[in-house]
Amino acid sequence: MQLSIVIPCLNEHETLASVVAKASQGLAAGGLAGEVIVSDNGSTDGSIEIARAGGARVVHASRRGYGNALQAGIEAAQGRWIVMGDADDSYDFREIPKFVAPLEAGADLVMGCRLPSGGGTIAPGAMPITHRLIGNPGFSFLARWWFNYPGHDVYCGLRAFKKELVEDLKIKSPGMEFAVEMVLKSAVFGKRISEVPITLHKDGRVNARPHLRTVRDGWRTLRLFLAFSPKSLFLWPAIALMLFGVLGYAVSLPGLSIGPATFDVHTLLIASLGWLLGLQMFTFALAAQVGATNQGLQRRGRADKILDWLPLERVLLVATMLATAGFLWIGALALFWLSQDFGRLDYAMTMRQLIPAVTTAATGAQVFFGVFFLDAMRSWRDYSDRE
Repeated sequence: MQLSIVIPCLNEHETLASVVAKASQGLAAGGLAGEVIVSDNGSTDGSIEIARAGGARVVHASRRGYGNALQAGIEAAQGRWIVMGDADDSYDFREIPKFVAPLEAGADLVMGCRLPSGGGTIAPGAMPITHRLIGNPGFSFLARWWFNYPGHDVYCGLRAFKKELVEDLKIKSPGMEFAVEMVLKSAVFGKRISEVPITLHKDGRVNARPHLRTVRDGWRTLRLFLAFSPKSLFLWPAIALMLFGVLGYAVSLPGLSIGPATFDVHTLLIASLGWLLGLQMFTFALAAQVGATNQGLQRRGRADKILDWLPLERVLLVATMLATAGFLWIGALALFWLSQDFGRLDYAMTMRQLIPAVTTAATGAQVFFGVFFLDAMRSWRDYSDRE
């Protein structure tokens, strides 16, 4: 069997008969040996009976969710290639033959493209204006920028791929973000991705509400993008905050004045906040990349190379020295306060000493525990690999 068409379904009695019929016609038009699978996610409206009457094979996904339904259908598929698409009749499965040529040429994933930028067509009323002008182009732009994705429509639900792709990439998302995870991981791991233009039609539902929720699913998609891109979420903000902290110290320690503005202890305090937040986020960036590598979300990246290059014992020694110096500095200030019988001190002079002392101690402590944590994460991965 060449091709399995997998259609996730939850109460789609209004459109399912048409969708199954078009899927069968698509197989016939391409001269393909294939099957139509409806992966039911708990329908109670007669969708199961409609699917069977149309000649589809029905499998049951025990766990709710778009991704879970697709997983169940893909696992049950007998074809070496999979085509997935929605049951709302917005995709015309008679366009399936155009996906086959790239698969035969060796593509791992063939994406449909609905957007005009990639040659696609959106029928009147088929896509909300916010999705058309903001959501889909925006996420597709981020996919190209952050992950070198070669296509124009990262969200298109009509696509074809090798059956083993889902297992190779360990795609796990249970909900709508399943489709995006497939695209991002394919790009990250260097899979061959092709794109073919298609037409998006107005869905055929009359009474049923769409399963897609713009805000909820948009947030889930953005969260997934950020999880796959620690640099964008953590690293660049960390570098900006740390540079802000260094600049703040450069102007506030000597008490510089620029025009009418004088930079004093208040600036020093804010600069310390920026530095410490940046340092913490830099640690998060390394941890996120190591964790993503551990979970198979990314290839072994720069975080591992940095940690390979850093001699652990020397970093811990430097961190210990910083923390010790900071605490001794704080102790010296406490002794000075004692020498003043715990009386009132000169605010500007004391804070100009205390803020750097606290920042030095916190920096040393964060580096010490952060490096230990990162090393532990890598050790867990190495142990898991040996198992």
